[in-house]
Amino acid sequence: MKQKSIFVCADCGTESPKWMGKCPGCGAWNTMNEEVIVDAPKGGHKATTIGSSAKPSLLQEISISEETRIPTGFQELDRVLGGGIVPGSLVLLGGDPGIGKSTILLQMCGNLDKSKKVLYISGEESPRQIKLRADRLQIDSQNLKIYSETNMTNIISCIYQERPDILIVDSVQTMFNPDISPAPGSVSQIRDVAATMMRIAKEESIATFLVGHVTKEGSIAGPKILEHIVDSVLYFEGEQHRAYRIIRAIKNRFGSTNEIGVFEMSAEGLVEIQNPSMALLSGRPEGEAGSCILCTMEGTRPVLAEVQALAAPTNFGNPRRMATGVDLSRVLMILAVMEKRLGIHVSSRDIYVNVVGGLRMMEPAVDLGILLAIVSSVRNKPLDSGLVAIGEVGLAGELRSCNFLENRIAEAEKLGFTRCLIPKANGKKLKKFDKIEVCTYSNIKQVLEDL
Repeated sequence: MKQKSIFVCADCGTESPKWMGKCPGCGAWNTMNEEVIVDAPKGGHKATTIGSSAKPSLLQEISISEETRIPTGFQELDRVLGGGIVPGSLVLLGGDPGIGKSTILLQMCGNLDKSKKVLYISGEESPRQIKLRADRLQIDSQNLKIYSETNMTNIISCIYQERPDILIVDSVQTMFNPDISPAPGSVSQIRDVAATMMRIAKEESIATFLVGHVTKEGSIAGPKILEHIVDSVLYFEGEQHRAYRIIRAIKNRFGSTNEIGVFEMSAEGLVEIQNPSMALLSGRPEGEAGSCILCTMEGTRPVLAEVQALAAPTNFGNPRRMATGVDLSRVLMILAVMEKRLGIHVSSRDIYVNVVGGLRMMEPAVDLGILLAIVSSVRNKPLDSGLVAIGEVGLAGELRSCNFLENRIAEAEKLGFTRCLIPKANGKKLKKFDKIEVCTYSNIKQVLEDL
C-alpha cells in the first residue's frame, strides 16, 4: 500500500497536492491541512450504497402515506423539526460550547415514549459523567443506554446489536474510522463518519442526532459537505451567560426553516418558553426614552420584542454606530432617512441599537420601531408604553406594507397593547380589532406629527 500526502481545506474540502496559503476553492486563508492517504489494494475497496437492492420506480407508482412523527416532549423542538422526529432522519445540531446541546438531547431522551429504545454514544464524556448530569436533570429513563466510544468499527457493531429507535452521537468531530489515516476531526474523518451514519440511519430507519462543534465564526466545524449530507441542520444560539436559548433550523427536509424554539436555562435544565413575547418583554422600563416595541415573524409565529436605542454626544470626529440583534446596514440607512426626510441630525451623536433578550430581527418590518426608538432617544421623549410599531421604511420616507399583519396585531392585542402603527397600504383589507387601536400612515412624517 502506498502513502501520499495531500492538503485539504477545512472549510470546503478542496484537495490540493501542495500546501497553499489561500484555498483555491473557497478563498479562505490558512485552512489547508495536511492529510496522509493510504491507497487500498486493487479490489480491496468496496463502495457502500444506500438501499442497493432497490429498483427504479415510476413516479406515479410510488405510494405516499403520512409520515410517522415521534414527539420529543418539547413543543418548541417539535415545531423546529417540523412536527417531531422522523424515523430514519439524520439531524445535525450545532452550537457554542456550553450552550446546552448535550443537555437538550439528554432531556429529550428522558421525554421519549418508554417504547422507544435510545442509544447515546458519547466521545467526550464517560458514562459516569452523563449519569451525574441525568441525575441533576432528574432523568430516569428505562430504555436509555450510554456507550462511550470513538472508534467507528465498535460503534457500528453496537448499533447493529442494540437496534435503537433513536441514536445520538456526541460529537461527530470526535469519532474516527481506523481505516483512514488522518486524525479525528479532520475533513476526511468527518466526511466518512457522516456518510456512515447517514447510511445506517436510512437503511435501519434509525432517527440519528449528530452533535457538531462550531468554529469561532459560528459555523459548524468541518467541510460544508457535512451540512449537505444530513436532512436537518439545527443551530442552538444564545449567549452563555444569558438565560434564553434559541434553536432554529438552517436546513430542514421535513419542515419549514423559518421556525424557532425558545428555551430558558435553569438549574433543572432547559425549560421551553411557550410565549416568547411575554418573556422578552418582562422587565421593560416604564417612561424611559429610546424604547419601542416591534413585532417580527419567526416562521408562522409573531414575536414581540423591545428595541432600545441610545443617542449620546460623541467625543470623537467620527461618531460610533453599533447594532445588536438588527442589521447594522439597515440602521445606517434609517439614520440617513432621518437626516434627509425628517431633518433630525445625528452626525454629532453616537448611536447604539439593541434588541433585548438576544433575539435577531432581520426582516424590514422592524424598521419603523427602530426609527421611533432612535428619535425618542434623540429628543429624550418616551413613547407610549402601549404602542407597537410595524412597517418597512423606504428611502423616500414612505412606509411599505408587510406580510402577516393581522397575526402581528392579534399578538399585540393579546398581550394588552392599546395602539398599533402600521403602513397605510396594509389598512385597506384589515379586519377590525376591538381592544387595540390600529393607526395607518403613508410616511414617517405623519407618524412623528401624530406622536
